[in-house]
Amino acid sequence: MTKTTAGKSYTPAIAVCFALFFMIAFVTNLAGSMGVVVTNQFGASKALSQLGTLANFIAYACMGIPAGIILRRKGYKFTALAAVIVGFIGVGIQFLSGYAESFAVYVAGAFVAGFSMCMLNIVVNPMLNTLGGGGNKGNQLIQWGGSCNSIGGTIAPFLVGWLVGGSIQDATVAKAAPVMIIAMVIFAIAFLVIMRTDIPEPHMETPEEKAARLAGGKAKDKHSPLSFRHFVLGAIAIFFYVGIEVGIPNTANIHFSGLEWVGPAIAGTMISAYWLSMLFGRIIGASIGAKVSSKTMLLCTSALAIVFILAAMFIPEAAVIGKIPVSLIFLALCGLCTSVMWGSIFNLSTEGLGKYTAAASGIFMTLVCGGGIIPFVQNALADVIGSLQSYWVLIACLAYLIFYALAGSKNVNKDIPVE
Repeated sequence: MTKTTAGKSYTPAIAVCFALFFMIAFVTNLAGSMGVVVTNQFGASKALSQLGTLANFIAYACMGIPAGIILRRKGYKFTALAAVIVGFIGVGIQFLSGYAESFAVYVAGAFVAGFSMCMLNIVVNPMLNTLGGGGNKGNQLIQWGGSCNSIGGTIAPFLVGWLVGGSIQDATVAKAAPVMIIAMVIFAIAFLVIMRTDIPEPHMETPEEKAARLAGGKAKDKHSPLSFRHFVLGAIAIFFYVGIEVGIPNTANIHFSGLEWVGPAIAGTMISAYWLSMLFGRIIGASIGAKVSSKTMLLCTSALAIVFILAAMFIPEAAVIGKIPVSLIFLALCGLCTSVMWGSIFNLSTEGLGKYTAAASGIFMTLVCGGGIIPFVQNALADVIGSLQSYWVLIACLAYLIFYALAGSKNVNKDIPVE
């Protein structure tokens, strides 16, 4: 335990971090779930229905590195408070878009919310680790935070689906408004708790470091994370991975919600099952992580995801269990696979980076924008060849992850000093 944390209870701050983990997935999946709504209310095509998600994730590309700089210079508390304010404003704009009858306002709100999600992602992991005093306790808190993230991702599409009801013709932003009100209330409570809580700042730059930075006295390193081939290929893998993770449920939600015999309520429930599968997958991954290598885990889950997607594509759409399409069940099961991919890729790509690991994390957050770009490309293709056939895009992305696990993850730049 560091001196700054000794003898203090950070239970309120830890609870807020859990709530923020929940909000990251809740607000992110809200953008994906709202694709069904904007398809009806604003007459958007399948591709345009993903503009909210695209705007949300493009914000990562804009904010990933700046957010890391803000965290370093201003600390956890300032960055978290700023992120919560931005998130409240972003969701508020989305809330108003339905009453303004403006698709552009909706997309703008999703973009602003994306800035918040990026900042929160950069804050909550190291903040929880610090509040736990590092080591096993810090890691345990992060794992609990990840579980809250999965729960948030599960609830958002379920609520939107059931608020909209059984027909896509009933889908409006106003019907989904209670979900956005809940998000704004949580943001407001989080702001008040963070503001009143003392948070240690062991990683904030010291006055001496600030003076040296302003004086330009620090020599520039000739190397960076981009000097490592396995990291560059891993960053590309993260871009594809987040696109896979988001593209699977988003495209399925748009497609199956539009089928009269399925509808938004059933589709939304099954998309929730996808995110719930991710929660189970993370629990399984954590339990076997000490025995199974990241390379093996990434290879097996990528291959299994391809099998599930191919099954969903080629099983007749009319095949159902109860009222649930079998194809949709296979897509929901993909959550078991995508659940452990982020950790596996991060572990493989940062192996051997040493002092460059922190900078690598900022680059990773920038490339999370793949979660918006890949689904947009997939649904642009879906407008031409159909939603299920558009999953070939994700199969190609998964094939790259298999390549990365087999060959691309090898560190061939061990001659670069990292101490």
